[in-house]
Amino acid sequence: MRIVVKVGTSTLAHSTGRLNIRHVERLVKVLSDLKNAGHEIVLVSSGAIGMGVGKLLLPGRPADMPTKQAAAAVGQCELMYTYDRLFTDYNRTVAQILLTGEDIENPERRQNFENTLYRLLELKALPIVNENDTVSTAEVAVGDNDTLAAIVACCARADLLVLLSDIEGLYTADPRKDPQARLIPLVEEVTPEIEALADGKGSSLAVGGMATKLRAAKMVTACGTDMIITQGAEPERLYEIAEGRPVGTRFAGRRADRN
Repeated sequence: MRIVVKVGTSTLAHSTGRLNIRHVERLVKVLSDLKNAGHEIVLVSSGAIGMGVGKLLLPGRPADMPTKQAAAAVGQCELMYTYDRLFTDYNRTVAQILLTGEDIENPERRQNFENTLYRLLELKALPIVNENDTVSTAEVAVGDNDTLAAIVACCARADLLVLLSDIEGLYTADPRKDPQARLIPLVEEVTPEIEALADGKGSSLAVGGMATKLRAAKMVTACGTDMIITQGAEPERLYEIAEGRPVGTRFAGRRADRN
């Protein structure tokens, strides 16, 4: 099975912006083991700006573009160094792919990205994709990594996209505010009623929230790919997902639309 896994800043980093070593080590171990089991894995990783904030000792996520891009430049180095070192412990080779909106919208550049992605998978490498925040501006940005992950899943013709988040899945209400909120295990179609369940964004270091995840679900299910939202603090759930067991909220892909 070809699986795209997206991990968010809230999973990768503490609220200080510093790396959550325990979470990242567990994630790397599980992904390496899934590759050992024969699955193809693509990782879409947030965290560059958040880690840059921590390493530069900034008080919070920058509001101005130059500081945001500077934080991304510093944080991306930290992020890839960490992934390379940890995956090497399991004899896994990683590759970095940084994208902007222009790379997706331009047909030739998108095709080049797809060619590189497929070849890396053929070579048994583990591609790690992020938005190129150092050069992205509002005009050329993908915008958030939930959307980026959906684009990558469609380009990769993945069987499954998993969004590792700070919440278990899609609920009937915000479970942090409403104790009566119930997890929705399966969504057959993202209707306006489902979209109305989205509420705000996540942590102070992150971009997006449930609304961006639902947009990603609409995009990726239209490509014929299933999507699951689940708790990123427990990466071992990826084993259950790979075995087909119910975890989090699954959005059913429209298989008939896949060509």
